[in-house]
Amino acid sequence: MRRSSTLVDVFLLLALFSGAPWAVKGSPHCSKRANSGEIRPHSVTITEFGAVGDGVTLNTKAFQNAIFYLNSFTDKGGAKLFVPAGRWLTGSFHLISHLTLWLDKDAEILGSTNSDDWPVVEPLPSYGRGRELPGGRHRSLIYGLNLTDVIITGDNGTIDGQGSIWWNWFHNKTLNYTRPHLVELMNSTGIVISNLTFLNSPFWTIHPVYCSHVTVQNVTIIAPPKSPNTDGIDPDSSDNVCIEDCYISTGDDLIAIKSGWDEYGISYGRPSRNIIIRRITGKTETSAGIAIGSEMSGGVSEVHAENLHFFNSKTGIRIKTSPGRGGYVKNIYVSNVTLDGIDIAIRFTSHYGEHPDEFYDPNALPIIEQITFKDVVGKNIKTAGLLEGLEGDTFMDICLSNITLNVTSKSPWICSSIQGYSDLVSPETCEPLKERISPEHYLDCYYLSDHIWISSNQNKGVQFLSW
Repeated sequence: MRRSSTLVDVFLLLALFSGAPWAVKGSPHCSKRANSGEIRPHSVTITEFGAVGDGVTLNTKAFQNAIFYLNSFTDKGGAKLFVPAGRWLTGSFHLISHLTLWLDKDAEILGSTNSDDWPVVEPLPSYGRGRELPGGRHRSLIYGLNLTDVIITGDNGTIDGQGSIWWNWFHNKTLNYTRPHLVELMNSTGIVISNLTFLNSPFWTIHPVYCSHVTVQNVTIIAPPKSPNTDGIDPDSSDNVCIEDCYISTGDDLIAIKSGWDEYGISYGRPSRNIIIRRITGKTETSAGIAIGSEMSGGVSEVHAENLHFFNSKTGIRIKTSPGRGGYVKNIYVSNVTLDGIDIAIRFTSHYGEHPDEFYDPNALPIIEQITFKDVVGKNIKTAGLLEGLEGDTFMDICLSNITLNVTSKSPWICSSIQGYSDLVSPETCEPLKERISPEHYLDCYYLSDHIWISSNQNKGVQFLSW
């Protein structure tokens, strides 16, 4: 009987370990460094196709012809397109499977300032229209569709969207279609983007949409503080995503997790899930370090973000939604966050305006539950938390643990239509979150139960496994 009960203990222990911190860190999409230096058996240089790196000559045809040529090697181990030092002006071009696009240290790919060099394509089905305007949207500078095994990397070369002309068109309301991203990959798997600098995107910078197994690693993303909607990295209806070791400073959210817009996102029904974000540093004067939404109608879940440092920013972490969005945001764990000079440390916004058309269902209410913030410190914070749920649609199981913020506001926490628990929070949190995280609430607090159980039973676990 002794041995039988021990086996039960082992099975229980292993079940709990499946949610342990090292289990997440060991997830297949984030367990080892991406092989951005993978050797391809075939390689060409963009100059072999007539490209001129003077910053003036348009090289769109050269990129298109080089990739057309390399397509013959996709079933022979793949190929590498090398971009040497120089300033390579180009319009939009598309990638192929089993390709490495490699930028040398002093290589710059520059986006054309002629909108005709960015073709107009169909809107995303999960959005139903262009994000800014009805109808289509301009295709991204670097684009891919239905691809496998694509690497965009280099020796810290630069991809510059030269977005200022697009920002002016946006402000002057002279756009006919939604602005383009700098990099967009659709319906693709096995994507690595690493060791590059991305500048001045016309719109969102890196946008994997309907993708699986995506790694964005060791990149720098910069756009001016007032540049409109220049999000850094936006995984959208994508799963098994790893974002790590990045510096981002833009005019909008540094990282924004999305999954479709209102009735179109609900109908398309592809969530964003299994997303790991770690070791991110950056600032945004207008938006959030990490945001979820506001387009989250396909659902967002299993997001783990840790070791974050945001400074001189509007918001630290933000969840954005609205009646009509539907969908859900659940099982979110944010830990080890350092904030400095932040207006609002944690923010939930439940009426984030904008709908694609008049056909959305205002009764499609989002489900927001099991959101955990742990080990957060901050100085020069104006407001600790502005947490606004929806009346009749309470945001549930919001858990705050070990949070210390130096706050200047006389009302550090402002809360409505939320429910949850807290422990070791300073300044003292709002009334709906004051109930302590006691043992009967461990399972209500996403991921906290694993930490608490393992911490209190670590030595015992070793004995279980030693028989």
